[in-house]
Amino acid sequence: MLDVRTITTITLDLDDTLWAIGPVIARAERRLRDWLTLNYPRVPQAFSHDDVLRLRNQVIAEHADRSHDLTFLRREVITRMGQTAGYTIDVDAAFDVFDSERNDLDLYPDVRPALSSLTQRFTLIAVTNGNADLDKIGIGDLFDGFVSARTAGAAKPAPPIFEAAVEAGGAAAAQTLHVGDHPRLDINGAREAGLWAVWINRDNNAWPDDIDEPDGEVSDLHGLDRLLRSS
Repeated sequence: MLDVRTITTITLDLDDTLWAIGPVIARAERRLRDWLTLNYPRVPQAFSHDDVLRLRNQVIAEHADRSHDLTFLRREVITRMGQTAGYTIDVDAAFDVFDSERNDLDLYPDVRPALSSLTQRFTLIAVTNGNADLDKIGIGDLFDGFVSARTAGAAKPAPPIFEAAVEAGGAAAAQTLHVGDHPRLDINGAREAGLWAVWINRDNNAWPDDIDEPDGEVSDLHGLDRLLRSS
């Protein structure tokens, strides 16, 4: 059972924990495709959505050591699409189009007030496999640190990203609580690395039978705040 009295640091997943990521990525990819259509029209003519996915899988297979780095993967895919269509794409400009949309999102309603409360009592570290920019999103001031798969050199559920988050938080793993939406990537990964783990279950999903139960379960960050006041 979670002993909330031991917790000094909270590591927080971002995508699908603080906001819904699916619609955001879909919109960003549409915006990028529109930009490519305007500036490099042969690219979208040559690549359907499925073609892009196949190319991405090819890049991952060729660069398995960098498969955790989503920024690298997207930039490499853009470069290769251009080469195939006979262009030298301005990859920086293309990625900026995607990145701007990717970080234009709506937080879940509980996020800002709950984080504002939690940051007064705990060290907060963002931990993500993605490439969100907290300052662009507007919540960078509520966190004490940021760890991504790209900076850690590994993606969740691998131990190194959790170890990097623990180091960033400045406390021991046994004093660190990870909060996330994904049973395997977040909860099981964190516990394997020695952290406490609370599942944020916004959609009332069933817990997988083949994974040990989390140390706690909440439906939103207000629930987490209440849980951590329960000592």
